[in-house]
Amino acid sequence: MSEEKIKHPTGLRYLFFTEMWERFGYYLMLGILFLYMTDTAKGGLSMERKEAADVFGTFIALVFLTPFIGGLLADRVLGYRTSITIGGILMGIGYMSLAIPGVTMFYISLLLIIVGNGFFKPNISTLLGNLYNEPSYKGKKDAGYNIFYMGINVGAFVCNFFAAYLRNTFGWGHAFMAAGIGMFLGVIIFWIGNKHYQHADVRKPANPEDMSLPKVFGIVLLPAFIAGYLGWMIPGNIFGSDSTDAFIFGALPVAIFYVTLLTRLNAEDRRPVSALLAIFGVVIVFWAIFKQNGTALTTWAENYTDRKLPEAIVPAAKGLGMVQELKLEEDTFPKVDNQFRTQKDEKGNTIREVSVPHYFINLNKDKWPEHGGTLHLVSTELFQSINPFFVVALTPLVVAFFAFLRRRNKEPSTPGKIFYGLLITALSTLVMVAAVVVSQNGLEKSSAIWLIGVYSVITVGELCLSPMGLSLVSKLSPPRLTSLMMGGWFLSTSIGNKMSGVLAALWDGYENKANFFLVNFVVVLLATISILFMLKWLKRIVSEHGA
Repeated sequence: MSEEKIKHPTGLRYLFFTEMWERFGYYLMLGILFLYMTDTAKGGLSMERKEAADVFGTFIALVFLTPFIGGLLADRVLGYRTSITIGGILMGIGYMSLAIPGVTMFYISLLLIIVGNGFFKPNISTLLGNLYNEPSYKGKKDAGYNIFYMGINVGAFVCNFFAAYLRNTFGWGHAFMAAGIGMFLGVIIFWIGNKHYQHADVRKPANPEDMSLPKVFGIVLLPAFIAGYLGWMIPGNIFGSDSTDAFIFGALPVAIFYVTLLTRLNAEDRRPVSALLAIFGVVIVFWAIFKQNGTALTTWAENYTDRKLPEAIVPAAKGLGMVQELKLEEDTFPKVDNQFRTQKDEKGNTIREVSVPHYFINLNKDKWPEHGGTLHLVSTELFQSINPFFVVALTPLVVAFFAFLRRRNKEPSTPGKIFYGLLITALSTLVMVAAVVVSQNGLEKSSAIWLIGVYSVITVGELCLSPMGLSLVSKLSPPRLTSLMMGGWFLSTSIGNKMSGVLAALWDGYENKANFFLVNFVVVLLATISILFMLKWLKRIVSEHGA
């Protein structure tokens, strides 16, 4: 078969739609999770915002920690297709169970999603990589992961509109049920395409020097649970909350396992694994910045961004459940300062006062409606669709750009693409610095264009880094350890997710919000410089493995 006729493996399209529906369910649930926890009027859990934020941050961290276990079990025992199926079913049940009222079922549902994701996430990425191990497809692995990554974001973009419509029109339960239906559709599609990737579902025998499963559970997981418990019980807080302390302490034995893995590998395997561990360490910083879209950038969208909809599109937007209606009338609200920080008395109780809704605090008076009038605002959670929209829109351009460079023998190596991804991410934080300056540190509402701008820039960085990281794991992992190393990639994502919450918790401590984003810039820039110094070494290892 000539090279011109070789496209991508047929299995890609089935894995694409499987992942699309899985991410549809996950991001639909995630987009309304915080709102559901804090809702006091429409059947939510009525949690305090601080408690809800802590639960949210811990959840998104644990979701990416369990792939370590799921990847290991798939490599050694279950195989990839069985693991993916188990994970998808558990997540689907978890999403639907969130529709059942009560805190107990809420936490059981989150646990099902956390465990299910551990089985699903690393193994579908590994199975995709195995399809591209055939010589005829090997040169298109990066492009394959880019296309696969676009499937993630098709689901992530569409789901927010379903979530807004269903929760505003019918209630929380209908939205969570839709997430579960989406996940089960993904499982069905996965098995329809079974014949196209069953040949790639091959478990690899362990080498004599590899740690056995009982040892992994005894030497890694048990210490992780013990360390996590100790972190929870330590008096006071080291990293801001008991759950954060527990997570960091619990993640340490798992991280140490990956580092000490080098001592148990032969010389041939040690070099590529060491390169992957270096990448894992650096990309923690990317996720720590990127995942602030659900915290710091959402806060900016909620309080500092002009969200008024043009009246001409309000009827259509209402029909889609996208509109937040805000009346200009006095009521009793928590007292906040000009940076929307809640004020407390000497006893730590929230001070309440009669005022207009907080949104009006930094809105120019000429944009206020008459007293008793209504503003029609775009729902804050819909800003979460900007990033996946740009992923879908820009992926074909990025793939075409790298193909253009490849034809001219100028395509960056996979580590080089990750370097550029970090550099572009650093530049995205400067967009928000400009937004703060233009809005006079938030004393005036900023244009939504700034958020669109920052999401467009960081999305380019994401496309250079995230799918390339998945591709690199597939390229460099010793065959018998591929899912385990994919679990390591998600471990770095997990730690980065938790660190994003730690960084975002510092938001209120900055009088000048530009400094908050400048700190983010410095953090990413240091990671960018680190990978720059490692670039020649990484390129050499990738070249040695013909990747």
